[in-house]
Amino acid sequence: MTNDTVQQRTIKRVWDVQAQQQSPNHKVAMVIDPTKPSDFDPFLILAEDWFGQGTFDIHPHRGQETVTYVIEGKLTHYDSNAGGGELGPGDVQWMTAGRGVVHKEDPAPGETVHSLQLWVNLPKEQKMTAPRYQNLRKVDMPVRLEDGAQVTVFSRSSGDVTSPTLNHVPVTMVEFNVEPGRSVRQNLPADYNGFIYILESTGRFGAEKVEARQGQAMLLDPVKREFERSEIEIEATTKLRALLYAGRPLHEPIVSYGPFVMNTKEQILEAIQDYQAGRFVN
Repeated sequence: MTNDTVQQRTIKRVWDVQAQQQSPNHKVAMVIDPTKPSDFDPFLILAEDWFGQGTFDIHPHRGQETVTYVIEGKLTHYDSNAGGGELGPGDVQWMTAGRGVVHKEDPAPGETVHSLQLWVNLPKEQKMTAPRYQNLRKVDMPVRLEDGAQVTVFSRSSGDVTSPTLNHVPVTMVEFNVEPGRSVRQNLPADYNGFIYILESTGRFGAEKVEARQGQAMLLDPVKREFERSEIEIEATTKLRALLYAGRPLHEPIVSYGPFVMNTKEQILEAIQDYQAGRFVN
């Protein structure tokens, strides 16, 4: 029998996110550890990038979704399904690669872009779904307002505020902006895995009020099986800006090779052959 009481989430661990220079044009920090997929399922990677033109030239994807959040700069994008456009600070591009896309992400001329890119795994029955782009402009996204707190809802919900973003895998993505001394609670289904990344300042998180600061990430503790609902409390000690990503785990095998994420080695070989044969371009 399940318990309808809301369980307060705790923080399992906190870690520092370290950036490394990949080239004169590109610095990257891996926010979540891709070697521990069960902790973050359905999420595969979250990369924080600082990059100039030419860093991410035309390249393919299959079997996953990429969710790109622009922190600074202007990002232009192009894809093989006739999509394209420009994203500014606070905007998000939610791309479903599905059966295959070829695309390019580049700063506007003279710009350096600072961004976060999340990879969301697709379930096996939707690995070959039709590609889809959703450009989520921050000014168009629903906002939940509390006393001293503003929550921008990019995907799913926060309190009574719901986003129209389409999901293949249920994923909550929200941005918190909280004034010093104020707090806000975020509701989550109990079976979601989740983590928080702090973009600015400091705060206390979870039932045990774990302290964390800018440049640190936190993994949420799993919820006991008897609960259906949960929530995480976020309290700002200085003016806080943070992102929360949470989603329902797939519990499926993962075989990846570069930008291809499938369930078997045979599917990876097929993806390589299809890309080389030009079958990713409509």
